[in-house]
Amino acid sequence: MERVPRLYVEGKREECVENEKATRDCVVIDGNVEVWLRKGDKLPGFIGKNAKFLVKEVYDRFYLYVDRTTNRMSADAILVLPDGRTRIYLKRDDELMLLPVEGFTKTLIANVGNRVRTGDAFAAVTTRKGEVHYLKPPKNGTVVFIDEVTNRPHYVYYILPEE
Repeated sequence: MERVPRLYVEGKREECVENEKATRDCVVIDGNVEVWLRKGDKLPGFIGKNAKFLVKEVYDRFYLYVDRTTNRMSADAILVLPDGRTRIYLKRDDELMLLPVEGFTKTLIANVGNRVRTGDAFAAVTTRKGEVHYLKPPKNGTVVFIDEVTNRPHYVYYILPEE
């Protein structure tokens, strides 16, 4: 059974909480305190007015929060991988590597949450002549999203580079 990561994206307080109760799943970050709320949970009293609210979003809409001209995140986000324990924190203005996978036959090697290194292939492309080309990232990083481009059967890897 394939499970999809959960995505939480920066939003407004009103999108998450009404009458001090969560109207949907969300994450509240106030300084160094992180509170995970499910729909119906009460907002803790210690959460201040300057807290940041991240609302649950459909994971397949991740690409909407990346500026395609600068490859930077347009909002803070948290990805929770299917194991439920691993979290990837993305900050507004984090620059991602967008790496296309285009060819006659495409084979995805790395999946979301995988760390890829410069010497390791994250995908393979087979040409019409049968030649196999392995695609390697220019920097080490972590795969945060794989976009299947709908107008043609190609993929774009979104990789958060390591510093």
